Amino acid sequence: MASSGGISDQLFVSVKLESPRLAELDLAPHLFGSHLVPGSWDPCKALPLERAATAVWEFSCVVPSQHESLDFKFVLKRKDDSSQYIIEEGPNRPLGCQSNEFEMRTAVFKLNEGKEVLECKVQVETEMLSPFDLAASWRAHQEYFQPSRVRGTHDVTINPGLEGRAKNGFASGLELDLEKYVVPTPNMGSGVVYAANLTENPRSLLQTGSSSNNDTTKDILHSSTKGDSSSNHYVNTMKSAIGGHAPSLEEQRAMFVDRGVGSPNFARPTKETFSMSNFKLDSESKGMPAAEGAVAAAAVADQMYGPKEDRKLAIVLVGLPARGKTFTAAKLTRYLRWLGHETKHFNVGKYRRLKHGTNQTADFFRGDNREGVEARNEVAALAMEDMLSWMQEGGQVGIFDATNSTRIRRNMLMKMAEGKCKIIFLETLCNDQDVLERNIRLKVQQSPDYAEQTDFEAGVQDFKERLTYYEKVYEPVEEGSYIKMIDMVSGKGGQLKINDISGYLPGRIVFFLVNCHLTPRPILLTRHGESMDNVRGRIGGDSSLSEAGELYSRKLASFVEKRLKSERTASIWTSTLQRTILTAHPIIGFPKIQWRALDEINAGVCDGMTYDEIKKCKPEEYESRRKDKLRYRYPRGESYLDVIQRLEPVIIELERQRAPVVVIAHQAVLRALYAYFADKPLEEVPNIEIPLHTIIEIQMGVAGVQEKRYKLMDAIHPTAGL
Repeated sequence: MASSGGISDQLFVSVKLESPRLAELDLAPHLFGSHLVPGSWDPCKALPLERAATAVWEFSCVVPSQHESLDFKFVLKRKDDSSQYIIEEGPNRPLGCQSNEFEMRTAVFKLNEGKEVLECKVQVETEMLSPFDLAASWRAHQEYFQPSRVRGTHDVTINPGLEGRAKNGFASGLELDLEKYVVPTPNMGSGVVYAANLTENPRSLLQTGSSSNNDTTKDILHSSTKGDSSSNHYVNTMKSAIGGHAPSLEEQRAMFVDRGVGSPNFARPTKETFSMSNFKLDSESKGMPAAEGAVAAAAVADQMYGPKEDRKLAIVLVGLPARGKTFTAAKLTRYLRWLGHETKHFNVGKYRRLKHGTNQTADFFRGDNREGVEARNEVAALAMEDMLSWMQEGGQVGIFDATNSTRIRRNMLMKMAEGKCKIIFLETLCNDQDVLERNIRLKVQQSPDYAEQTDFEAGVQDFKERLTYYEKVYEPVEEGSYIKMIDMVSGKGGQLKINDISGYLPGRIVFFLVNCHLTPRPILLTRHGESMDNVRGRIGGDSSLSEAGELYSRKLASFVEKRLKSERTASIWTSTLQRTILTAHPIIGFPKIQWRALDEINAGVCDGMTYDEIKKCKPEEYESRRKDKLRYRYPRGESYLDVIQRLEPVIIELERQRAPVVVIAHQAVLRALYAYFADKPLEEVPNIEIPLHTIIEIQMGVAGVQEKRYKLMDAIHPTAGL
């Protein structure tokens, strides 16, 4: 049978009318016309349009393709008195019955005896359908409006205890050896990487593009002689930092001088005057985060009303070695980047290793080793210069990672940042000897400082000796704005002290740090089992699972039982949509929690459509989404940036949890969550691979973030990607 133009083809007619004011005026739109409704042009017999959204009403019908032309008009009726009506102005609307059409028009109504004009947007669409297409569409329509199978489910459910798992007699066919299901991780490596190696490369030491290998240290030292080579460069900086007087003998212990290698000049900000005429409120404006909602609102307020130096923020770490400074800095950097703030992590130890090599013994860190003190202060100044220069180029938040253990060092940094950025000191203190011993051994195991040390215990002893030298000169932070984290790494209490902290971003940082700890635990991310809308290629919706999806739910239950059999405090998180709740249903013995924040990205008016339908019916929307998938917002729906903002409470709670969590959610949501853990740029979020029927295990702990993937079964049907 022909798909169009045949005698048996049918014409599908869809008419939509949009007006936010109709509800306010208590008016209901109707439609009447020749051959379209009984009574033809009698307004009293007009058919009502169904409300499809807050301000949208819709009417649809099917007529034979050979039917004579149809004419119709809109009429508004008062809800409390249907005999009172207002007919739209202008000629009748003709509706062709021989072709596929799509047009946008305006309907005009005169209210209050013609004193007021109401304009409504009208969308008319016709499409030739074969009886087979029509029947398939009707079945899909019926299934789409089936009652939810999870209606009435409580947001929090606690199943029977662990003994109930043995009764879970599903024929899941899952092998006992979970390693058989491990697949490669395309986005994030599974190995342990020393966190300091992932920080910013010292551009002031890499002016000729030299690598950071120890073999090239001599070349790098030679290349770094370019720039300011004045012998008084660092002396003047230190003189300013200690109050403008010549340093005493004791102060000279923490002073450094230019040793002939030089450094780039300090970046000086250009004079700028702020005015509304040159202020841009788009996400591409210099210094503005790529974000929506509260983050964007706070950034605009800071730009408009805050002091200029407060628009840039430097988080300066303070603390003895092995106190978790680099770990904390890396987590904070990842969090701020994910929120949309341009953030970089500058590690002074990386600068030191690049300029002075990795074979420095504990003597290099003695407080009475003037040459060592000078060398360490010098690389700290180089790192600070690089961070300030980057901020002048548009950077927003710099994380300055070093011990910064003396007031003189911190005064130097504050002097350098004066008028350029706001400094907040972040001090990490730890008195738990078990935690310290673990951190020390991990440091020796991972740090490039001990890469050539063949005797591990000798390396541990050398590091402890280094630590003793730092302890002798350590001065706790008492100046300026600061945050003190005291014994918080274990996640079992501790203290957090703050001083002179204000503003949206510093407040978010404090809230984030309150919930951070080093307790190792896995986080399992997985999409729901294949849904009926996945089979049809439709986005959004709230459909139930297909047969393959139900099979995956049983396999997932078996996997969770095996993987978390020794975890009595694990929990299962789902969205409020039935496909995730049904996927979690077979899992027994763990509490289940529904999060509205985990619901799939809201596709707005495109909800329930295929991408082919969007391309055909809404070509402008299709093209806008294709050009910028990250920032594109579905009409009356969401963008990926919107999703990230609503997921922040989920991230905070995942950081706070000390037990494993299984998150069963949706593709767009899991892309955003995964991007946080993998520290992916925001621009990559909409294209991250999150396949069906695959579990992504994120291992959280002192070694950072590691990933492992398990593919339990193949997806039978390709899925639409929101």
